[in-house]
Amino acid sequence: MVSRREFIVSTAALGGLAAMQACSLAKSSESYEQAVQNTWRHGKVDAHDKSALLHELVRYATLAPSSHNTQCWKFRIEAHAISILPDFSRRCPAVDPDDHHLFVSLGCATENLVQASLANGLKGHTLFDAARDGMLQIDLEPTKAFESALFQAIPDRQSTRAEYDGKSISSQELKLLEQAGAGKNVQMIILTEHKAMESILEYVVQGNTSQMNSPAFIKELKEWIRFNASEAVRTRDGLYSVTTGNPSIPTWLGNLFFDLFVTPKSENDKYAKQVRSSAGIAIFVSNTANKENWIEVGRCYERFALQASALGIKNAFLNQPVEVSTVRPQFAASLGIGSRRPDLVVRFGRGNKLPQSLRRPVKMVLL
Repeated sequence: MVSRREFIVSTAALGGLAAMQACSLAKSSESYEQAVQNTWRHGKVDAHDKSALLHELVRYATLAPSSHNTQCWKFRIEAHAISILPDFSRRCPAVDPDDHHLFVSLGCATENLVQASLANGLKGHTLFDAARDGMLQIDLEPTKAFESALFQAIPDRQSTRAEYDGKSISSQELKLLEQAGAGKNVQMIILTEHKAMESILEYVVQGNTSQMNSPAFIKELKEWIRFNASEAVRTRDGLYSVTTGNPSIPTWLGNLFFDLFVTPKSENDKYAKQVRSSAGIAIFVSNTANKENWIEVGRCYERFALQASALGIKNAFLNQPVEVSTVRPQFAASLGIGSRRPDLVVRFGRGNKLPQSLRRPVKMVLL
């Protein structure tokens, strides 16, 4: 996205247009704030109202992250189970041609659902069905309710796309993050030394430069950007510009500014500042590149992100090295992971919270 300074300077140059826009934004911002409050919250339901409880579990699942905030999932509620299915109508073929991120997102939603189920006295048992487009069924059985720190952190988690404070985090906090991110057939590599992080940045720049020079990537990205509050509230998905530190402006103006100011250099400079302000970088690597393992990667990442949120630590993706197929093998070789595929790259550190993105209501994601 464009830097905040570039947006403000350019908007100011438009004079009267900016003043008129400010009046309309006051109304849309208010409705956006209300939508955020209704989305990012802990809910309470009558434990005896099974239908309401299952719907609430789906709502918690939808608070998971997804590539471009596409919310690429569908849910089916049954008597004693909830199924999560991929919504291929929301796939991103330019940035995610093999649906890797899509299935990672399903894993994130699964982890939220499992954590919320336990908090409400239900234990979730997951079953992956490769024969049914990668459907995941979570069977629920009664158990003693337990509200974990990860569950409590669900409404606070966000992908904070901003610079952090540049300070390191404690060894005890790193240990907690490592424990949370551990999973079956998934390795998490944490790098905190300056030299190692600069090496990762080199691959981020390579991948980002390739993507920013791809018309298909740019077209797809712009399709998921919501440049103003009214558009964000109307669609309740995508990347609202305010959540990346940019102002809310008319869509036509946002598209114009994007074309004028979003360049490989501007984006690379932004990522350099973000990496150098971070306390560390985590890389998730699965043993086998298939949908079931990608879902497990998503569950591991979500536990990592929830644990980070519980500790007051922010995180955001730096996935360019794993998204660009020509860069990914070189990146894997630099990590010394052999033929395994690196799945996710995540920076973390302490910093200010940004406005949160929205989610579609449960009724829109139910089958």
